[in-house]
Amino acid sequence: MPPRPQPQDDRETSKRIGALRALWPFVAPYRRMLAAALSALVLTALVYLAMPVAVRQVVDAFDTETAALLDRYFGLALIIVALLAVGTALRYYLVTRLGERVVADIRSAVFDRMIGMSPTFYEKTMTGEVLSRITTDTTLILSVLSSSASFALRNILVFFGALVLMLATAAKLSGLVLLLVPAVIVPIVLLGRRLRRLSRENQDWIAASSGNASEALLSVQTVQAFTNESRARAQFRAVTEHSFLSARHRIGTRAVMTVIVIFLVFAGIVGVLWVGARDVRAGDMSVGELVQFVIYSVMVAGAVAAMTEIWGELQRAAGATERLVELLTARDSVTDPAAPLPLPEPARGEIRFEGVRFSYPTRPDTPALDGIELTVRPGETVALVGPSGAGKTTVMQLILRFYDPQEGRVLFDGADLRDLGREAFRSRLALVPQDPAIFAASARENIRFGRPGATDAEVEAAARAAAAHDFLTALPQGYDTEVGERGLMLSGGQKQRIAIARAILRDAPVLLLDEATSALDAESERAVQEAVDRMAATRTTIIIAHRLATVKKADRIVVLDRGRIVAEGTHDALVAQGGLYARLARLQFTAGVETAA
Repeated sequence: MPPRPQPQDDRETSKRIGALRALWPFVAPYRRMLAAALSALVLTALVYLAMPVAVRQVVDAFDTETAALLDRYFGLALIIVALLAVGTALRYYLVTRLGERVVADIRSAVFDRMIGMSPTFYEKTMTGEVLSRITTDTTLILSVLSSSASFALRNILVFFGALVLMLATAAKLSGLVLLLVPAVIVPIVLLGRRLRRLSRENQDWIAASSGNASEALLSVQTVQAFTNESRARAQFRAVTEHSFLSARHRIGTRAVMTVIVIFLVFAGIVGVLWVGARDVRAGDMSVGELVQFVIYSVMVAGAVAAMTEIWGELQRAAGATERLVELLTARDSVTDPAAPLPLPEPARGEIRFEGVRFSYPTRPDTPALDGIELTVRPGETVALVGPSGAGKTTVMQLILRFYDPQEGRVLFDGADLRDLGREAFRSRLALVPQDPAIFAASARENIRFGRPGATDAEVEAAARAAAAHDFLTALPQGYDTEVGERGLMLSGGQKQRIAIARAILRDAPVLLLDEATSALDAESERAVQEAVDRMAATRTTIIIAHRLATVKKADRIVVLDRGRIVAEGTHDALVAQGGLYARLARLQFTAGVETAA
């Protein structure tokens, strides 16, 4: 089933144009640019409003016998046109530049916020939806800031300015025009509410479509391996069709609103012009005055018609703004303290769990860790073993403070992680995950990710220590070879060796290894294991491994089962005790002997 967008319900009550006020903090730093843009906008509006006066003078001058006067009026009209052209170009440049600048800041602000969110946030929010908001929603806001907003302000000025000048030109005819205003405003208000709801629904479906596509494309090899391309296409087509249907409803509503407003406006103008033509024949006004009134009435009508178009854009931008504000104001369950404690110096690398109980937010009734008491002494190598779901990876995630325990404390060198700045204490950790993240960059830059300031020589030394140097030099451009998105050019073992080289380069006092050698062949595993042993000799090391042969040399093995520590000791001592570890060891080593035989 395709993912559905979040329900509207109570959120819809706040989807008003006023939501655009949330953009002001991003616009405020550029007040001077905004003032210049508004000045250019006012200039063009005033010049535009002056044009009908010039036209009136030209029309009435047709009856004069003085050619010089006629030339003067035409020259004045030409100057007005030149000012209008310059002012419009200046307004476009300033407003568009301001819009691009503000939207770039918004995108950066949202990304800055999202890159620091804990995994709890992404358990409930799809990455594709976040990307949709950063791209699609900010594009809508850009359209408003660089075009619709200035166009709306210009039309508001033109509307009121032309209305006043209409009254000054022909009060009776203007009074007839004003009778049309309520008839135009009512459908804008009524249909505008429906348009607002449909705009938000459309954006939600677009985000759902992006999330669906992102999930499928990021797992494209798995999709193809299980021959699920047709199913993936059908799901994406279904979500996209929902998005189209939602957009069709929005477009239809907007079209109905447009036709009603334009018909009422121009039908009224035709009636008013009929009255005006009779006044000209009666000698109550000149032809030039009627032409001037007609132009101003067209300006008023055009401004109203334009506002019906712009209103829909503003509605969509208001919805997009609220969606972005939701990300910017999203509350994270894991945050830094207002005044983080300084890290203990020098770093010793002691990790301690005190009465830790933890359940994942999506499974609150199932404890992942249940009363864990564990101390990893500085320089000690501790291996965590146990069946799948025992809590081994959860221990790693709490050490990295991706989550906070519901009960108990996790301490680093005696300090509660919740009292420390996350960036500060994580700088003292080096991680090799089971599924390493490889970026669409060169192999050298992927290793340097562990310590961005490292030299090429240090990068290559780390690669040698991780048994990665030989295969890296064999690549087409050596270390500078681009490895593709998510490391598609590399095998699983090569990815893990790059991840291990990254951890070696980081040279942190605590090393976390989560199945770090699971994808390596026997020869590479032996080389990497030697590198790991050398690293472990000078730092605190915590290892997760299902292959017990890789943890036999650990100073201590901690056996986990159903979130609890059920045994701990050396390999030989645990085998002698019997129990879970002895059973796992017997299964693995016996299977290994049988395989070898």
